[in-house]
Amino acid sequence: MPETRSCQNCKQNFAIEPEDFKFYEKISVPPPTFCPKCRMTRRMRFGNHLNMYKRRDDLGNKEILSVYDKDVPFLIYKAEDWWSDKWDPMQFGKEYDFAIPFFSQFLALYRSVPQMNLVNINSVNCNYCPKIMNAKNCYLSIGLGIENCIYGYYSRYSKDSISYFNLNLSEKCYECVDCYKCNSLFFSQDCVECYDSKFLIDCRNCHDCFGCVNLRNKSFCILNKQYTKEEYKEIINEYDFGSNEGIKQAIEKLNNLKVHLPRRYSILNKCANVTGNHLSNSINSFDCFDISEDSSLERVKYGIIGSSMRDCYDFFTGGEDIELSAEFMLTVGGSNNFATINVPESHNVKYSIDCYNSSNLIGCVGLRKKEYCILNKQFTKEEYEELIPKIIQHMKDIPYIDNKKRVYAYGEFFPEEFSPFAYNETVAQENYPLTKGQALDMGYSWKDSEKRNYQISVKSQDLPDHIRDAKDDILNHIIGCEHEGKCNEQCTEAFRIISQELDFYRKQNFPLPRLCPNCRHHQRQKQRNPLKLWHRACMCELENHGHDGKCPNEFETSYSPERLEIIYCESCYNKEVA
Repeated sequence: MPETRSCQNCKQNFAIEPEDFKFYEKISVPPPTFCPKCRMTRRMRFGNHLNMYKRRDDLGNKEILSVYDKDVPFLIYKAEDWWSDKWDPMQFGKEYDFAIPFFSQFLALYRSVPQMNLVNINSVNCNYCPKIMNAKNCYLSIGLGIENCIYGYYSRYSKDSISYFNLNLSEKCYECVDCYKCNSLFFSQDCVECYDSKFLIDCRNCHDCFGCVNLRNKSFCILNKQYTKEEYKEIINEYDFGSNEGIKQAIEKLNNLKVHLPRRYSILNKCANVTGNHLSNSINSFDCFDISEDSSLERVKYGIIGSSMRDCYDFFTGGEDIELSAEFMLTVGGSNNFATINVPESHNVKYSIDCYNSSNLIGCVGLRKKEYCILNKQFTKEEYEELIPKIIQHMKDIPYIDNKKRVYAYGEFFPEEFSPFAYNETVAQENYPLTKGQALDMGYSWKDSEKRNYQISVKSQDLPDHIRDAKDDILNHIIGCEHEGKCNEQCTEAFRIISQELDFYRKQNFPLPRLCPNCRHHQRQKQRNPLKLWHRACMCELENHGHDGKCPNEFETSYSPERLEIIYCESCYNKEVA
């Protein structure tokens, strides 16, 4: 039987299932005292992926761009200096003090060790990317193994694409959301192996289609109607996608079509005993979202955005064969890790941040290729193994208590107040938005907008409607965002068009954007379902779908009950789209 507990943070009840207890026993960690949503929010509080600031770096005293504002209490180094031998993270090592809570000691270390201005790992010409790995020639993007990408978030091995969210193994895509193995696909969502198409929703293996929903293995379709190749080309040439007004009309046509067609309760492909959305090849995994289609999960729970892993709980952005780990973010590879941030290819690491290719660490920051370290201090294997049980017991006996009286003993992630970012700077605000008052009531920090004083040289409404009328000098202009900073979307109020971007718009015949990159990102986010599940029943009542009257199937779905979409179970949906 599940055990019901009250969340320390939101005071709501949550259940810990028998299999959860078995998992925590397997990794030798007590069950959590925060509910799954509050645990996810807590991890997201450590991720600033949209906001960057100009400041001085603390090694060369040169002006740099950083995710850390100038008032953040850290030393900030340029990424190339951080990776160099100009400093030694071991010089900040501290003796463990059993009279002081572990988290208090960790915070002192965390704030003393230099941080990278932007997380840049094995990447070339990606100097304006907040978090990127094994990438080349990218700008304001987050991803792994991507190349020539601009304004892209959460992508793996994609190329030559602009303004997307969760795009994997794809090329030459624009304004795509949750797409996989696509090429020259534009303004589309939830598509797999589609190419040379525009404005598609939940289509697979389609090409040369426009404004279609729920298609499988089709070509030369417009608004779900079949045409010959010659008819398709003749009709599609009547649309002007180079015009901003033309794009608005195309979006309206697609929206008018999709409200009359059923939607899958969840995008689960080749899964068994799984709940969540956007999962494939997975078994015995629950409450997981946005796992790349070429990946798989096995016995995984409470995860968002990642790739293959086994026996893992509570993660935000991670994968590439992680196993037996929990409470982690921004991590690829490794095993037996707990409460880590950006600790790739490491093993047996606990309560550590920005440690690489290491093993057997606890409470460490900024280490590379190290083992048997505590608070950045070196120990022998024997000394380390003797101290670890004592430290764990100390964390239980003398827990850290934060400003809202929340108790952090061994088994809890880092306290939210340790985050160097205000709530509204982080991914938490994107997925679980709060007002300033709500955030402060919860004990979170908040960053008020600063007056930017941009010298806007052209307003968004004064941009040419058609890309053919955009002159080269647009690259010299500071463009005012259409939202003018009046939204709640981390608006930058102004933006520029870069040459790589302009070349793409001209080649693909798309108009110039009217919103700043942050507001564009939030518009894509709004297309997606929330990271939450509701228990619902299939809405199908068609007689030819193998049931009498209304379909009896029930499921967990990310479509809330008050939404207007027609939601079908997998069986009824497949009968409609086959």
